[in-house]
Amino acid sequence: MEHSHIAFDSRWIGQHGIGRFATELQDRLNFTCLFDDPSPPASFSSSVRLGRWLAGSGAKALYSPGYIPPSGSRLPFVFTIHDLNHIDVEHNSSTLKRLYYQLIIRPAIHRAEQVLTVSEFSRGRIVEWAGCDPERVTVVGNGVSDIFHAEVSPMQPGYAYFFCCSNRKGHKNEKRLIEAFKLSGLHRDCKLVFTGKANNALQQLISREGLQQQVLFTGHLCETELASWYRGAIATVFPSLYEGFGLPVAESMACGTPVITSELTSMPEVGGNAALYIDPHDSDSISLAMIAVAENAELSSRLCNRGLTQSRNFTWDRTASLVRDVLTQLQAQ
Repeated sequence: MEHSHIAFDSRWIGQHGIGRFATELQDRLNFTCLFDDPSPPASFSSSVRLGRWLAGSGAKALYSPGYIPPSGSRLPFVFTIHDLNHIDVEHNSSTLKRLYYQLIIRPAIHRAEQVLTVSEFSRGRIVEWAGCDPERVTVVGNGVSDIFHAEVSPMQPGYAYFFCCSNRKGHKNEKRLIEAFKLSGLHRDCKLVFTGKANNALQQLISREGLQQQVLFTGHLCETELASWYRGAIATVFPSLYEGFGLPVAESMACGTPVITSELTSMPEVGGNAALYIDPHDSDSISLAMIAVAENAELSSRLCNRGLTQSRNFTWDRTASLVRDVLTQLQAQ
């Protein structure tokens, strides 16, 4: 279906987070009226630039895969708020960000034809924070790319390892995971591998714990490499304190790897009955779960099998179909 009269904010297209969502939707919905301004979509002037462009674009409506609405435009629009981490997570918040959400995003939620989001958790938070009608907010979910599947070649680095697909943001809870890894004693037999590069704070902690040889970082990974790291792991450990969705949970499950994750926010929604849940504030809880998966082959196998089934609930085709349904209603107006 070609949405020739609906503009699309294509600045969000990329490889991570919202970028993945935007890319997969564009691949399936084939928008032709694209706002591809080179400036970052999340800058403070972004909303104004989007509104100005929209006024002269010839489009009859806008769909944005991200959370920046158009300012100064009277055209109908639908936009996507994946979560409220800029408000809810202290590490990711600031006075300016909170002001922006208050002055720009909250009024836009009430102006939009529809607000899309990726989980029931995020939907509940948006409705609560904005004080809007729950029917204004539609859950379209996320999908798992076809690259993530159980037949992928496992990474074989020459050692057994736990894997954490993460970044260095505070809510990812990496320091507590490193402490739990040391506490578990598993560092004597295996390693803990993080995506990306270490920062100073983590390097100092790793040195203090004497884990320089046991905690490693992969550097930048393409999706094929990421799938291999998932597939080869004893388990993926994702102890995040806050997620609007938590894509590594679904991706790891699709690769047939056990998942240990938080009992908070959206993670139980994504993991269903297929993950081993921990209290992410408690190092003992994380540690005991890692030991359980490493030492109990029956538990590991059960989590693998359930995970393969659970991950099938999350497809980009399904997400695109749900977005298409909303946009079809927008076009009909």
